[in-house]
Amino acid sequence: MLTLIDRIVSAGSPAAALKRGIQLDEAGQQHRAFALFSRAARAGLPEAQFWVGRAYLKGAGVPVSRRDGAAWLERASQAGWVEAQTLLATLYLYGLAGKGTKSLGGPILFARQPGQSADDPDFPEALKWARRGAEGGSAEAQALLGYILTSGPDGIRDLTEADRWYERSAAADCPQGYLGRGLSLLRSATTYEGHAAAAQALRKAGDAGLPTALYLLGVMHERGAGLPASLEDAARYYKQSAEKNVRSGQARWGLALLEGRGVPRNTIEGESWLRRAANAGDREAAALVGDIYARGGDLPPNYAEAAIWYNRAAEAGHAAAARALGLLFLTGAGVHRDPEEAGRWFRRAAEGGDRQAQADLANLLLSGNGSEQDGRRTRELFEQAAGSGDLVAAFNLGVCLAEGVGVERDDRRAVLWLRRAADGVVNAQYWYGRMLTEGRGIEADPVEGRLWIARAASSGMLDAEVALGEMSLNGVGGERNHEDSLRLFRKAAEKGHVGAMFAVGAMLGGGHDVPENREEARKWYRMAAEKGHTHAQMMLGRFLARGLGGLPEPREARIWLERARAAGVDEAQIDLDGLAPEALTAITNR
Repeated sequence: MLTLIDRIVSAGSPAAALKRGIQLDEAGQQHRAFALFSRAARAGLPEAQFWVGRAYLKGAGVPVSRRDGAAWLERASQAGWVEAQTLLATLYLYGLAGKGTKSLGGPILFARQPGQSADDPDFPEALKWARRGAEGGSAEAQALLGYILTSGPDGIRDLTEADRWYERSAAADCPQGYLGRGLSLLRSATTYEGHAAAAQALRKAGDAGLPTALYLLGVMHERGAGLPASLEDAARYYKQSAEKNVRSGQARWGLALLEGRGVPRNTIEGESWLRRAANAGDREAAALVGDIYARGGDLPPNYAEAAIWYNRAAEAGHAAAARALGLLFLTGAGVHRDPEEAGRWFRRAAEGGDRQAQADLANLLLSGNGSEQDGRRTRELFEQAAGSGDLVAAFNLGVCLAEGVGVERDDRRAVLWLRRAADGVVNAQYWYGRMLTEGRGIEADPVEGRLWIARAASSGMLDAEVALGEMSLNGVGGERNHEDSLRLFRKAAEKGHVGAMFAVGAMLGGGHDVPENREEARKWYRMAAEKGHTHAQMMLGRFLARGLGGLPEPREARIWLERARAAGVDEAQIDLDGLAPEALTAITNR
């Protein structure tokens, strides 16, 4: 309701009503102010029309209405009011002009955060009004025009003109102009000096509190690009941008806390910030939260929670998270075990360029999991990547061809791809060496095959070490050398290769050109037997029954021999039949 003094002022002139309205608005009396703005606006005063439009947008003294706000701003803009032109351009840019009634919730210009959704932008209208405001001398409109010319569609984009408007806006000491100028300089910077010039502009934008500038200053301090390398300063800027709801800033600040980079380590607070960034749509942050729960540490492992965050990151296109999710489904950690679902996520990760996932997918299919269609799609994926020079994909394609996964088995083509991959992939060296040794798809050449397998073994590949040990044991493709064989078998056994454990036991048990050591042989047989190696179970039973490498242990001998026989090692029955009668009696009377 208008007071008596308001009526007297508004009856005098529209200009007086406007002036009184501004005073009331600044005093927080928006309802009285709006009534005066309306009278002045209806009288045709452009500045009053701007204030009415602004009031509708903010819900100041009147219900929020974008449509009415945009309509009044357009009247003021048509009459040449620069502030109205600037605000109207922003509305068109973010698709807010005349649509719905949701409150804008504060300043608009450059306020939209990364990941915030917008309705369909109207770039031509935004460009028109921003240009009018810019030419009318508004530094904010100049910065906005630069942004439109930088980020608009191809028909509108003009980086050279955008740079000029950013420069004019910055010269007028406009924070948004400094931000645009800094971004412009970063785009073309190739030297430390170029980055330093960008940092100078961004610092002024950061001093004005612009969130994007604060985040970029953190990145530049972290990388030492144009600013002194300082994890402490980087963390400080990341924290400021995070508190202003910059999603990437929240992710970087959370990571800094998580790893203690430039700030005291705080896993719990770091996880909290990463979670906020992930909830805002940052896929890298979601993947990191998944890692936290999967890895454990300061927080207990929680694979079910890890699966939720990996899924969120993977759905957003994060390849490593897709692979991690696939591994959870493969092992049944936190989710139900589902090799088919694991394959689906491995495929997503492989399509996203994750090389480890390509290998995981190939191994999954080779183990018999996955449908024929899965095999075909996977082979096509490998073939496409291999054709572009990806050596890991070339290896996987070679394995698919060699094993008939997703395609009819073709040893000749398999050898070609494996040879190509062998120049840079250890597993391919091993496979190619095997193909040469066996004469699969190529004329047999055990000498050359042994050289390739030796190359893979020198890189620490377990299967290659064992294969080379067998070749050296039997003199395939080169000299027979049991000492080398034992060394290779022992090396692989110490890394957990069960077959190598059995081989070490067999060589030390006697009959080879190395010193016999039945006590140690018994130890290696036991290690392999406990890991399920059936022939090691038979040999351990034999050693225990006969007292080889230690005291006789007939009871335990019978246990291991029966395990071996149950697993299909028929030879174990002979040892069972040879157990001493008194030992059998003792066992029966237990």
